[in-house]
Amino acid sequence: MADPASYRPRPGEIPDQPGVYRFRDAERRVIYVGKAKSLRSRLASYFQDITALHPRTAQMVTTACSVEWTVVGTEVEALSLEYSWIKEFDPRFNVKYRDDKSYPYLAVTLGEEFPRVQVMRGAKRPGTRYFGPYGHAWAIRETVDLLLRVFPVRTCTTGVFRRAERTGRPCLLGYIDKCSAPCVGRVSPDQHRVIAEEFCDFMAGDTGRFVRRVEKQMRMASENLEFELAAKLRDDLGALQRATEKNAVVLDDGTDADVFALAGDELEAAVQVFHVRGGRIRGQRGWVVEKVEDVTDAELVEHLLQQVYGDGAVVDPEKASGGARRPERAVEASSAVPREVLVPVLPADVEQVTAWLGGLRGSRVQVRVPQRGAKKDLAETVRRNAEQALALHRTRRAGDLTTRGQALEDLQEALGLASAPLRIECYDISTTQGTHQVGSMVVFEDGVARKSEYRQFVIRGEDGAGARDDTAAMYEVITRRFRRHLAERDGADPAADPTVGAVQVSGPVDPDEDLAAQAAAGRRFAYAPQLVVVDGGPPQVAAAARALADLGVTDVALCGLAKRLEEVWLPDDDHPVILQRSSQGLYLLQRVRDEAHRFAIKHHRARRGAAMTRSALDDVPGLGPTRAAALLAHFGSVAALRAATVEELTEVQGIGPATAEAVLATLGTP
Repeated sequence: MADPASYRPRPGEIPDQPGVYRFRDAERRVIYVGKAKSLRSRLASYFQDITALHPRTAQMVTTACSVEWTVVGTEVEALSLEYSWIKEFDPRFNVKYRDDKSYPYLAVTLGEEFPRVQVMRGAKRPGTRYFGPYGHAWAIRETVDLLLRVFPVRTCTTGVFRRAERTGRPCLLGYIDKCSAPCVGRVSPDQHRVIAEEFCDFMAGDTGRFVRRVEKQMRMASENLEFELAAKLRDDLGALQRATEKNAVVLDDGTDADVFALAGDELEAAVQVFHVRGGRIRGQRGWVVEKVEDVTDAELVEHLLQQVYGDGAVVDPEKASGGARRPERAVEASSAVPREVLVPVLPADVEQVTAWLGGLRGSRVQVRVPQRGAKKDLAETVRRNAEQALALHRTRRAGDLTTRGQALEDLQEALGLASAPLRIECYDISTTQGTHQVGSMVVFEDGVARKSEYRQFVIRGEDGAGARDDTAAMYEVITRRFRRHLAERDGADPAADPTVGAVQVSGPVDPDEDLAAQAAAGRRFAYAPQLVVVDGGPPQVAAAARALADLGVTDVALCGLAKRLEEVWLPDDDHPVILQRSSQGLYLLQRVRDEAHRFAIKHHRARRGAAMTRSALDDVPGLGPTRAAALLAHFGSVAALRAATVEELTEVQGIGPATAEAVLATLGTP
């Protein structure tokens, strides 16, 4: 369980603007996406007293380990972007969208004889054209209600339509001219289909043609002194204009583009890119670039495009999101380079860059600066995010270093260390009533988790059946870790010593680091920590101290953190060290302890789950899983199998006398 205070942004870091925010857990998975009119006010509400929060909200903020946000121009943009990311990340705490429904679409059933406009959810159906999705069904209905003035397409259900056919009387919409009433023959099927197709064209973005047509009709009616018709057409024109409200987050022309923006000064620059696919933002990435040489913005853009699209593979925009630091080689460039690359300034040699990108894609790529319209609006949104990212980087660069340095200084002073503990290792034991005992080791360097250094231990005990209790398990884990450290420090092969035991290199992996490759390269235990932290009180601390003393390790400090009152225990001290609740050193110890606890539980659950899938039949020689399943299905339980005879066992298909005898011999008599 994470402490929300450990990742709470400073109030000045959060912009007082509309935007979308994302909470991430320790594995960098997005667990919650939300929108806000003011990011500063909304995010502040999550970091109040835990007891004042809704239980599910409290669970979310204690599960999360970080929060990030994206600034947009309007609340409408925030709503649309919130939807896009909820669909992309499927966050576990966005419960509103995890019921039996899905996001609503505006659908036109062109596969029917008389196409119908309606709200649809769930799986898409053939013969139906979809628009959206929308955040709310009422938004679709408002849009349709506006457009029915101009495009009176059918919206009624099949039952209502058939009843109108039988009675020869249209529904209310037919009487108020919001339906062309094909049910009673006012228009032919072909005429109604033309209306439906024009409705689809308007929704697909071809709005100018219809606006111009209504304007022309309105002028003609006015010239002919048909003022009532002109007034109606004036209202129709207003409805079309309201229905075509601009949105910089969702482009209405199905654009595939990457939109870049820069913000910086003489020393550094922040870069943001929005990956737009099918007209919707599918990913966002950002970098902070230090200008180690005197480069212009045009040269910086050229270098940026080389870095993003170079080496024949780039980031998949379907998986890209805020927080990435450098390109990941994931997909072929031909599928990742979009048709358009929108940049703040053209590269220094735009012709060569364009030709290079076209070669990667296998077709023409346009590199340009957006000048007007929705793409310029979106570029402005990306630029605002770049400015915010740069301001946040500057704030956190000072704030994070200061906070982490203060935390290490607090620990140095409180524990009486000769120097600040730049490398901290924390150990925890996880077990269920003495079974499936495992240990975990997590590493923090300079106050930051080094997940590539995490290790897992399977507790063996003196007789191979596990340790007698947590203190014995802690003694074993510390002994094995530092015996390995001493062996590697002295140049010996740890594998040659049977008392060292195996250490698993697995767990929460930094996606930028390959643990197997690191282990193969020899990055192991030769680097000793300055501070060892154990999860527990005096008994666990005493066990760890005894292990270090038995190995002759005297240059490593040791302490324990007890959960009950967050007391810090030192070896051979009768009274704990009490750190202030606001101490940065205490926050760091809590983060280290909670991470070790989480890592140990994860390993323990994996081993316990694997053990629970075993059956007594697994030990029968020559009996595979298929025939074992057939036996259990026939008899219902292992107890019933023990009570059966050889003849009864052979009644099961595939079980011969020899196998039946082996089963009974292995299971024994009841």
